[in-house]
Amino acid sequence: MFPNWGSSPALSFLLLVLVGAFGYVVSRYVVRLLGRPVAKRFRRQSVAQIVLRVIRATITTFFLLIGMGLVGLELDNIVLSVGVFSAVVGIVLAPLVGSVINGLFLLADEPYEIGDMVELPDETRGFVDDITIRYTKIFTLDNTFLVIPNDVIRNDKVTNLSAEDERTRLSVSVSVTYESDIAAARSLIESAAVNAEGVIEGGPDIRIGSARYPARPTCYIDEYGDSAVILTLRYWVDRPYKLMTARSRVQTAIWERLQEKDVDVEMAYPHRHLVFDDTSGEARVATREGGEREVVESAALSDRSDEGSGENPADADDADGDAADAR
Repeated sequence: MFPNWGSSPALSFLLLVLVGAFGYVVSRYVVRLLGRPVAKRFRRQSVAQIVLRVIRATITTFFLLIGMGLVGLELDNIVLSVGVFSAVVGIVLAPLVGSVINGLFLLADEPYEIGDMVELPDETRGFVDDITIRYTKIFTLDNTFLVIPNDVIRNDKVTNLSAEDERTRLSVSVSVTYESDIAAARSLIESAAVNAEGVIEGGPDIRIGSARYPARPTCYIDEYGDSAVILTLRYWVDRPYKLMTARSRVQTAIWERLQEKDVDVEMAYPHRHLVFDDTSGEARVATREGGEREVVESAALSDRSDEGSGENPADADDADGDAADAR
């Protein structure tokens, strides 16, 4: 129909670009029309986005093939060139192929979804912003983006903090002295945590697998230490998004409660008893006060030695003068 379009390389390239651009515009329009039905069809947002990307790529590729036909490029030559090119760069593209395959496994396994809060092995936390067949994009709590290839993130230990149930359990340890009322300390710590903002006050037990745990903050005797009794408080927060803030509120409430005057509980600090006996060896201890005392005593002893010799400093000076005159 257009026999002269392929005669000029520049004209052929321009035509191919125009047809490809037109196909891209059409693909975006089609994706916009099919976006809502596809989102309703697939429960997972990441899968819906992958399907829409495939539709867009298919439409764009179809128009590119039409453009190649208009400029006189034969499909057999294109397939042969693509085959040779793929064989040459296959080794180079191996990591990319691995990321694509692992991306398909991620979409099938569903370890996390767009919008979930996850924690990486280096304790970096953030929200999953996008999942593609090549990479996963995470928006961290430090307002930065992490783009992690799927073959890397699939082999790492990724903790999903907001899958299904967003309630998260935290713990804090408090050391009290052995002279304190341990039962009262446990009760005061629990009541202080209940009044902290964001902490689940109580209710039905929280079920994790086949086990059930109390929803109300509970304080346990964890350990008998060298200088204190270690009490561990376990409590649940309703959202995992500000864990450090919730922990700080609980610790502040505990501190203020135990500092009240009517509380017979004392927070412990390390104690050390040093015992010296005949087998301990010798130790020299010097203080500023002791050093000053030694100087005063030395001066007094010097004065007493002068008095004991019976010589007057003035007489000694006269004697020295007479000896000089005689010479």
